[in-house]
Amino acid sequence: MSHLGWRHEPRRCPAAGGYPAEAALARLRAAGHRITTARRVLVSVLSENRAHRSADELAAAVQARAPGTNRSTIYRNLDELARLGVIDRTGIGGRPAAYHLTPADHGHLACESCGQITEIPGQLLDSLARTLRDRYGFTLSQHGFAITGRCAGCR
Repeated sequence: MSHLGWRHEPRRCPAAGGYPAEAALARLRAAGHRITTARRVLVSVLSENRAHRSADELAAAVQARAPGTNRSTIYRNLDELARLGVIDRTGIGGRPAAYHLTPADHGHLACESCGQITEIPGQLLDSLARTLRDRYGFTLSQHGFAITGRCAGCR
């Protein structure tokens, strides 16, 4: 368990073929965004560890590799990468937001007891998304979407 109360499940999203850093950076370049040293290191850190980590955990990892990087630069990059859809920010139940790369639509199962987050393929949410659209005119954003409950270990 991290110092923030999250228990991370470092697994790849079943719907995606992995999370290569170069693919995320290529998406940024293609959209006309600069690839700064801080951004490159942050994306690299995110791609190497599948865990959903807090901004503070990511900042510490980035600063370990690029000591001159200001924390505010890291936080701004997290916000910008989330806005651009390159990373996913998931905030559940009053806990600090957790971040990870987003190569494909997916959802999250979040345990209210231990904080474990498990990624699920977006296809599992297709029926719900259709119902929400047809019945309520609502479009579900699967990035950052979380279903809360209790994991098998806490049930």
